[in-house]
Amino acid sequence: MLSTNVLRQFLHWLERRHKRVFLYILLIAYGLITLYPLLQGVFTSFKSLNEIYQGALTPPSTMHWHNYVEAWTRGGFGVCFWNTIIVTVLSVAGTIFFSSMAGYVLARHVFWGDNALLMYFLAGLMLPYRLAIIPLFVLLRDLRLLDNLFGLACAYIGSSIPFSVFIFSNYFRYLPKEIEEAAIIDGASVFRIYLQVLLPLVRPALATVATVVFVWVWNDVFLPLVLIQSPEKRTLMLGLNAFFGRYLNEWNLILAGANITLIPVIFFYIFASRQFIEGLVLGARR
Repeated sequence: MLSTNVLRQFLHWLERRHKRVFLYILLIAYGLITLYPLLQGVFTSFKSLNEIYQGALTPPSTMHWHNYVEAWTRGGFGVCFWNTIIVTVLSVAGTIFFSSMAGYVLARHVFWGDNALLMYFLAGLMLPYRLAIIPLFVLLRDLRLLDNLFGLACAYIGSSIPFSVFIFSNYFRYLPKEIEEAAIIDGASVFRIYLQVLLPLVRPALATVATVVFVWVWNDVFLPLVLIQSPEKRTLMLGLNAFFGRYLNEWNLILAGANITLIPVIFFYIFASRQFIEGLVLGARR
């Protein structure tokens, strides 16, 4: 009897171990498939044109660092870089500010029409923002915010609010009411309760919204292509698009320019990945 139980436990452990090994093999294979094009693009950006034509899949024999300097200079990425930073910072800060306040009110306060207002925000998740590009263009033109970095940031903020309100309202709704009641007894105002008491408790939601909005704004080309007209106000993606058109055959410079636009996103995700994953896990549990 004892030997039978031991055998069953051993077979169960072996079955679980095989499933885990198979899962690890799949994850490693997926990681290699995902990383290979990225590494190939990095290797190619350090090659000369002759090396690329001789063998595109081989590592570079000599690291041509001047490809990045030449791409940065020829593409005018310095101006595009700062324009993108301005738009991204305004978009992330504005989205977090407005959507967190709306999510706090909808989650923690009961008033007439609160559910209808929440459904109004969530309706924005079902409609792609590109369907409203013509009214948005006309609105920014009438407000004299067309071809303006602030106007572009406002467009990003408005497009990000439905998703962000959904995230923040879910987090604020499950915070203990005793925390808010204790702050009210201490004489804290509604805004102070939101800013100093409850907002620090939803840091995973802050990281999730900031990461999603940052990656979207940094990599987006559609809204800048429609709303920005002046070359000196181009974002990185518009600058890369124009650079690609001018130097179509110089793949080393094109990939160097693409890597320049990719580096900040990678560093930001590494910095915020822990909070971002924690936010997704907690949101799924709730």
